[in-house]
Amino acid sequence: MAETVGSSDLDVVGALRALSNPMRLQLLSWLREPERHFSLEGAIADPVEVGVCVSHIHAKVGLAQSTVSAYMAELQRAGLVRATRVGKWTHYKRDEQRIAELVAVLGKTL
Repeated sequence: MAETVGSSDLDVVGALRALSNPMRLQLLSWLREPERHFSLEGAIADPVEVGVCVSHIHAKVGLAQSTVSAYMAELQRAGLVRATRVGKWTHYKRDEQRIAELVAVLGKTL
């Protein structure tokens, strides 16, 4: 008999899907230490407290703004980052609690 997939399992699948893209995985890694990985000149918010502005992420990766926004939206839907608006700009920060929960679930299920 096939096992049914619960909603928490679907969250894991969504997170793994978001992490399956090498650039999204790299972005999440860089956000772990934003002051080390991003040029934050002209930042209007604290990158550790609020997150890194999408314009700084865009400058780092050199991809189209729409592509960067789509990547960050996928990470946000997966619950791996949180978005905060500061003025007209969106800032992204890792959701460390959600990432820790994902690691714990993977440790128990794999």
